[in-house]
Amino acid sequence: MYSDVNLIPARKVGLVLGASKKTSRGTNNLYFSYRMQAAYELFKAKKIQYLLLSGDNHVKGYDEPSDMREALIELGVPDSCIVLDYAGFRTLDSVVRCHEVFSEDTITIISQEFHNQRALFISNKNNINAIGFNSKEVNKNYSFKTRLREYFARVKCILDIYLFYTTPKFLGSKISIG
Repeated sequence: MYSDVNLIPARKVGLVLGASKKTSRGTNNLYFSYRMQAAYELFKAKKIQYLLLSGDNHVKGYDEPSDMREALIELGVPDSCIVLDYAGFRTLDSVVRCHEVFSEDTITIISQEFHNQRALFISNKNNINAIGFNSKEVNKNYSFKTRLREYFARVKCILDIYLFYTTPKFLGSKISIG
């Protein structure tokens, strides 16, 4: 995992893991904002050529990939360098789909450090050559619910990989990036 844009090796694709643009209270979600800033910094420094934005959009009015796209375009990333994955319902789905649907097996995963740890574990277990770029951390007081949720997500991740052999909810046709 890396936290310094200058030290991370360049890769073709950065997989940005989804987060809600707004919190349940309607305020801007710092996890989302910090991930978009990190993705932009990697793109601007030419450490990634394309951004695969993977998230949830299973209900009307909730569309993580489109929200991420909008935020990154506002920051200055060209639309031609953005690819959307609307079936990234969970981290496992996002990581495995990056390989199985988008044919990418050498990637940079962009999220907060605690999330990247799980995503890299999933990558390793699926023979995907992944590195993580840690976006800015969120204050511990702000993130209690998310940290608690992560604890259970890690347990579920172990069960999914070693007991249930879980696969993504949807795979679909191959899509080429670039």
